[in-house]
Amino acid sequence: MPKAKGHFIAPRILQRSRDFRHPLTPAEARVWQEVRNRQLGFKIRRQHPIGRFIADFYCAEAMLVIEIDGDVHSDPDQAAYDEARAGWLEERGYYVLRFQAREVDKDLRAVVRAMREACEARGI
Repeated sequence: MPKAKGHFIAPRILQRSRDFRHPLTPAEARVWQEVRNRQLGFKIRRQHPIGRFIADFYCAEAMLVIEIDGDVHSDPDQAAYDEARAGWLEERGYYVLRFQAREVDKDLRAVVRAMREACEARGI
C-alpha cells in the first residue's frame, strides 16, 4: 500500500489522481507550464490527493490547495460540493485558492502572481 509521511492514500484515489494528470484541462495545462519545476520558488504538485479529494494543484510547504474551476463548477450542486470540500480542507489547516478557468485565459500572469503571493504568505 502506498504510504508517504504517515498518510495513507486509498489506491483508487491515488490511481484517479494519476489518471487526471493526462490530459489536463487547457487552463490547468497553462498554469502547470508556469509553476512546474519550482518556477514560483515553491514545489507545486498537480492532481495531488488529499484525503478522499484530489487537488488540481498543491503546495505542501504552504498547505495551499489551488483549484481551477471550469464551467461545471457554476452548477448549484457542484458549487455546494466545492464549498463542503473547501470546508473539510480548511478544517485540517489547508488554504484553498480558487480561480475560474476564464481568469486563467484572460490573465494568466495575475493568477500565477496570486499563487506565488499565497505560497509566500503561508510558506514556512
